[in-house]
Amino acid sequence: MNEEMQAAIDAALAGHTTINLEIYYWWCTALMIAIHAGFLAYEMGASRSKHALASGVKNILAFAFMIPTFFAFGWWIYLSGYNWPFGGWDFASGEGGVPWSHAMGPNLQDQATGVFWAAFTLFACTTASIYSGAVIERIKLSAFILTAVLLGSVVWILGAAWGWHPTGWMVLEWGYRDVAAAGVVHTIAGFFALGILIPLGARIGKFNADGTANDLRGHNMPLTVTGLMMIIIGFFGFLGACLIYDPAAQWVNIYGIPSNLSAFVFITLMGMAGGIIGAYFVTRDPFWMMSGALGGIFSVAAGLDLYYPPLGFLIGFVGGMIIPAGAKLIEKMGIDDAVGAVSVHGFCGIWGLLAVGIFCSGYPGVGDIPPISFMGQLKGAGVCVLLGFVPAIVLGTILRMCGLLRVSADVELLGMDAAEIPSHSYPEFSRRSEVAHHINDSARHTDHHQ
Repeated sequence: MNEEMQAAIDAALAGHTTINLEIYYWWCTALMIAIHAGFLAYEMGASRSKHALASGVKNILAFAFMIPTFFAFGWWIYLSGYNWPFGGWDFASGEGGVPWSHAMGPNLQDQATGVFWAAFTLFACTTASIYSGAVIERIKLSAFILTAVLLGSVVWILGAAWGWHPTGWMVLEWGYRDVAAAGVVHTIAGFFALGILIPLGARIGKFNADGTANDLRGHNMPLTVTGLMMIIIGFFGFLGACLIYDPAAQWVNIYGIPSNLSAFVFITLMGMAGGIIGAYFVTRDPFWMMSGALGGIFSVAAGLDLYYPPLGFLIGFVGGMIIPAGAKLIEKMGIDDAVGAVSVHGFCGIWGLLAVGIFCSGYPGVGDIPPISFMGQLKGAGVCVLLGFVPAIVLGTILRMCGLLRVSADVELLGMDAAEIPSHSYPEFSRRSEVAHHINDSARHTDHHQ
């Protein structure tokens, strides 16, 4: 075979690899949309019927607002903010992420930049969906959109630049390892939710005068559980997008360290099963069991390509046990987290980061990345907690002081659907209620005259 023919074959193979990479991320991104369909169903079912459509609209608009704002400035933050605040902001690296850059247009020839951006955009949408369930039934729609954009297009992606970028300062200084974003997505989003919940306050009727809590159940548990299962389906796209195909090293993780899909799927499934059984062990509630499936995945996410499968099961099992206990703790603090998002995402995210430090300490990095250490993971978890919580409680407090955070008591009691949505969740039920109300009024009017 002559050199020209070999060069042609090599070029064809390289082109084939690039196209396959583009297709891979295309379908990962498409699959991630199932996450948002799942959150939509999950939160509508977890809402009482008078708030169901408002909860759904909140998710739809978060998805819609996140895409243009992430295009406008979110991707630029990731590409340029990895060294800030301890080093300078890398404006040169960020040039490819500004909206007017050639790399942000339709005429790209590399076949991958656009779909890679899309994967990160869907990650951003996921953070907003994580947060949205905690605040259902009382947050103003405008306040939710503003806070969701702050989380999805600023806060989490700054954390990703620090700890989910091969040159991020948390990675290079501490050896922080968070392969599938237990910290930079779930911990940050969970504690962002906590930061908003404190100034937002509890739903009317959640707590009694003595501080004891009432169970304000959603109107459709089957829809909620189905939505949770849809989120798990979508997370296979999310997790798959945490791998990069490098022709020289085959699959590598987000840090450029060799990895593979087999490791991802073994540990994802084992962690999911462990989370279900762990939650079942402490409660028989199907809501917590399916939340345990998610929590089990988040618990193993940071070390997804490092664990032996039975260890992944054990870590997921612990995560499943943490969730209902964590939700009870939040409730005892007088905080009304409607779906347990702080526990499922925040607490399990922390556990996932610490588990890497406990079980994988000393595991080597590559290049300038130091080995994994428990202290590195602990400090990284602290950064994720503060990065999520502090901006949220500051903005939430300002919005509350301005009267812009929460709907009025009248709207909350009437139902946000009736006040904000020009439609009905269950029109037949609404019509029957109107007829029954008319009959009762007529009966009272007749009795009064008699």
